Amino acid sequence: MRAPEARPWPRPWAVGYVMLLLLLFRAAELVPRVRRQSGYTPDWPSLDSRPLPSWFDEAKFGLFVHWGVFSVPAWGSEWFWWHWKGEARPDFQRFMRDHYPPGFSYADFGPQFTARFFQPEEWANLFQAAGAKYVVLTSKHHEGFTNWPSPVSWNWNSQDVGPHRDLVGELGTALRNRSIRYGLYHSLFEWFHPLYLLDKKNGFKTQYFVRAKTLPELYDLVLSYKPDLIWSDGEWECPDTYWNSTEFLAWLYNDSPVKDEVVVNDRWGQNCSCHHGGYYNCQDKYKPQGLPDHKWEMCTSMDKLSWGYRRDMAMSDIAEESEIIAELVQTVSLGGNYLLNIGPTKDGLIVPIFQERLLAVGKWLSINGEAIYASTPWRVQFEKNTSVWYTSKGGDVYAIFLQWPGNGVLNLKSPVPTPTTTIMMLGIQEDLKWSPDPDKGVIIILPQLPPSAMPVEYAWTIKLTGVK
Repeated sequence: MRAPEARPWPRPWAVGYVMLLLLLFRAAELVPRVRRQSGYTPDWPSLDSRPLPSWFDEAKFGLFVHWGVFSVPAWGSEWFWWHWKGEARPDFQRFMRDHYPPGFSYADFGPQFTARFFQPEEWANLFQAAGAKYVVLTSKHHEGFTNWPSPVSWNWNSQDVGPHRDLVGELGTALRNRSIRYGLYHSLFEWFHPLYLLDKKNGFKTQYFVRAKTLPELYDLVLSYKPDLIWSDGEWECPDTYWNSTEFLAWLYNDSPVKDEVVVNDRWGQNCSCHHGGYYNCQDKYKPQGLPDHKWEMCTSMDKLSWGYRRDMAMSDIAEESEIIAELVQTVSLGGNYLLNIGPTKDGLIVPIFQERLLAVGKWLSINGEAIYASTPWRVQFEKNTSVWYTSKGGDVYAIFLQWPGNGVLNLKSPVPTPTTTIMMLGIQEDLKWSPDPDKGVIIILPQLPPSAMPVEYAWTIKLTGVK
């Protein structure tokens, strides 16, 4: 049988009591019974005491994938619907007048989100070649369209509309076949869902949307796909008590099938960012000035102006390979993970410029990954007024310098050499010549090689063994 036509919430729609009761009844079937047992309690002091599973800190580099119905207009940003109908921005309204017939609704984009050329095995191969240790896919963005057959999506999902496929499930299988950890992005709120708007009108004193939509989806994602990571978003209009965040996280940590390995971020309600959660995002493209005292992640996008794919992006909007690698190095040196975003097309293609950048990062990591994966911050994170950043692992220290000194001599002020110190460059087998700096540190003679013989084009790694 053909699935019913999807009509999310783009046209005027009155919430009737019958539909509300049906949604709540269906949602109640999807929420598991929480067993009260010893373990983490539904409050932040208890939840924040949970140790972060070690795999996340060791991973260091992940990929973010923003993909949904917003990939169809593919213009402006993934917030297309909000800019068009929520803010009523003139440029987005003009775009619709110029390219689509009168009366065209956002729901009409749904069937055009075909994922026709989506091949999860090819995506997984590319992500593996890029050196990513985890991948986070949008299961649902603020538009409400789910990339899996959510039972509470009211047919606004990838199984009933557009691809007619379970995109979340297919990519998860391909990634796990390659031992890549799988994370799911999930937006707590939806711009135009009538139940959310009703709760908002009620000053968030009611939880019709949370009980009928948000929580059933979160439980369904965990039970159906067993994600290694839940990347929560869309929390900022309401306190965590509206979202019942602590209740869900207590179940996740105590009773869920992923209770021992799952990792979550910090976007679970107003004032939670940078305060509560497994690790901190704080804000998009967050860059601390020093070493934070809590595990964190920098999320950023290859397209500097958008997270979703844009047909109108220019080359100047795309981060250069050297920029990406420099951000990765700086993030890891300060104890963070680096989550780099790409946006596939509506057809499920990753455009060549994104592929090229990912493969360049993978090539760099194939040489320098020893200084990145499973590393820890050193006692000094960077040399002031230079381009040198440090990481460490065991008894080894890694100095990654982003600019090649003009005289071919690298002066490191922070390492203190000993009689057993050896120094080499990753990608070159021979030890380097060096001498103690009379003032402080070491002076290293860099390899005198033509550019074609260098292991990488930028961001070179010096490995120091036997320093204090």
